[in-house]
Parts: sequence; C-alpha cells; structure tokens
Amino acid sequence: METPFAADPAANALMWITQRPQLVFAEGRGSWLVDQQGKRYLDFVQGWAVNCLGHGHPAIVEALASQAGKLINPSPAFYNEPSLKLAAGLAAHSCFDRVFFASTGAEANEGAIKLARKWGQKHKGGAHEIITFAGGFHGRTLATMSASGKPGWDTLFAPQVPGFPKAQLNDLDSVAALINERTVAIMLEPIQGEGGVVPASVEFLQLLRQICDDRGLLLIVDEVQTGMGRTGKLFAHQHAGIEPDIMTLGKGIGGGVPLSALLAKESVCCFEAGDQGGTYNGNPLMTAVGVAVLEVLTAPGFLDEVAAKGEYLGAGLQRLSDRLGLRGERGEGLLRALLLADERGPAIVEAARERGPEGLLLNAPRPHLLRFMPSLTVSREEIDQMLAWLEELLGA
Repeated sequence: METPFAADPAANALMWITQRPQLVFAEGRGSWLVDQQGKRYLDFVQGWAVNCLGHGHPAIVEALASQAGKLINPSPAFYNEPSLKLAAGLAAHSCFDRVFFASTGAEANEGAIKLARKWGQKHKGGAHEIITFAGGFHGRTLATMSASGKPGWDTLFAPQVPGFPKAQLNDLDSVAALINERTVAIMLEPIQGEGGVVPASVEFLQLLRQICDDRGLLLIVDEVQTGMGRTGKLFAHQHAGIEPDIMTLGKGIGGGVPLSALLAKESVCCFEAGDQGGTYNGNPLMTAVGVAVLEVLTAPGFLDEVAAKGEYLGAGLQRLSDRLGLRGERGEGLLRALLLADERGPAIVEAARERGPEGLLLNAPRPHLLRFMPSLTVSREEIDQMLAWLEELLGA
C-alpha cells in the first residue's frame, strides 16, 4: 500500500482505496477545476458524468443555499415539498408512475433488484433470477457487484450473491438461452459506461422489450450514467422508443450532490411497509437540487443542444482517429469513447493531467480507450481545446 499524499499529512486520515495524484482541488467553475497551486484543468470527466451542469452552476448553488435555510432533513417518514415536486417532474417526463429516492446509483440498483424479486414472489411463483450482461456495471455493493459483469469481480469478495446469470450484450440468443422458470427480469445499461462506452443497439433494446413481453419478464434499465440528458435525450432508452418496467437514475440527477432514484410502472410497484427505506431517502436538500437540475435539462432546446454538441464531439474524435490511425470513436450524446491503437490509455490520462500550464482531465476505463463525459453545458470552444490538446498528447 502506498503512502498517501505526503505533502498534506491530513491525507493519512483517509482510508487508502486507490492511488490518487498528488494534487488537491480547491474550486471549480463550469468545465474547469483549479487546484491549490492555482493550476487550471479542463474537466472532461466531471466526477464520472456526475456534474451534468458543470462545476458551480448557479441553479444548483441557489437551490442548495435556499433549501439549506429552510429544511435539510425532516426524516423520510414524512413528506417534504422538494421530493414531491421532483417525483412528479420525473413521472411527467417519463413513462413511469412512481419514484423512490436514494443517495447512490448502487442503492437505486439494489432497490430495483429487490423490487423485481418482490414482484417475482408475488406474481411469478418466486422467480428471482435477473439476467445481466458481461461487461456491465451496476455498483459496488455485494449484490450490485454480483449483478455486474466486470472481469475479476466474481472472486473479489466471494462468495457472490447468486441469481445473476450473464448474457452477451447485443446477442439475443445468449439472453434466450438463460431464461427459465427462475427468471424474473433482464437488467442492462443502455450504454455500458465502465465497460468502455459500449452501446446496446436500438434493435437489441426493442427485442429485449419484446422477449420480456412474450415471457412475462420485467425489463430494467440502469440509467445511472446514461440518464438525465447525457445521451441527448432525457433517458437513453428513449432512443429505442421502448418503455421499460423499471429504471434507475444516479450521477447526473443530483448534478454533483448524492441523489439517485428508482422509478417503476404502477403495475410493478409491490413493496410493502418495511420492505424499502433509508435514512436520507428523498431528503429535501438533495431533491431541491434535483428539481433545479431537471428544470434546466427540460428547458426548451437544452437537450437538442446536448445532442448537437455530442455530434460535434464525436465528429472531432473521428477526425482525430483518422489523422492518427486510431480505431474510431463510439457513444451517444456527450458520453463517448476514442478507441486507441494500443493500451496507453492510462499513460495518456496521466500525461494530460500533468501537462502545463493547464491540465486536462480524462478517463480510461479500459487501457485501449479514453472516455469523455464533459458537462452538458460544455462549449464547442472547450471541445475544440480538448481535441487540440489530446492530439498533441497522442502525437507525443
């Protein structure tokens, strides 16, 4: 285990979970972060697609300040105004009828798993297995790690939680082969983010909806990363024109604060008193921010502009790939990946961060690619700046 940030003894008080660069961020505005030494960084990670409106967005700052002065947490045993408003807004802008708020994407996905299993107990003779996918990522709790298809996770905290057979993305035969009397649902990300920005095809999503209808199964979409405008529509499954039974949201729904949601059709909502809960679920401070985020995202023209900037970023990455002999780009909206010709992704991430006088924050979920998750408010000029710096780094 490495020694934490030696320049700041306080770092020794943090539990070591991963290697962090020796810098401390002090403030942020829009697409830019500033460290304690005053160096600026163009942020194309945004907390792994969390800060959908960038750093310090006025709507979020105002919502936090205003709500903090009114009411922070009355207990989830009571209603509060922001949670009611956000639930109604999400229902109005989706195909779902009811919402349960949580704090993390993993917690929302745990809720989806529990809801599907409860539905299976009540309506499908105790069926409990949920088909998930190789390469998928659903969280870091024991159940959501078991549901994930990330290599090596099947032994990391063994034994796994049973009940998550793995199919292959975009291969309907692999799904059909796993369906039996124990199957209650199929669960997937419309785009596998941690898996390397791998999209489920429109046809595949439509076929999954059909097979669920034919076999009496639930379709669960994990939109923790793809939801809340990231792909140019409010929810990524809308590109396929389907209606899932259950959806989970996280990351962008709070614009930087810990907020997530489990949404479901009325026909699936079968929790009984005591089945589901949590200390911070739907607290007004977080849901007030969620209301502010949703209002920005659903303002006229906002998502059209996200889609246009996504195409702009994708075209720029493809031109860069063509010039440098790389392997192309993929993704949707402002969730994209550049496929490298080698496995130097982590080295590029480090070189980008260390470049001067200004740094660039990138992410490499796999060694052979780079992932881009800028703020939905990123400008075309900032996209151009990122592409220019990236070409320098790749050329070096």
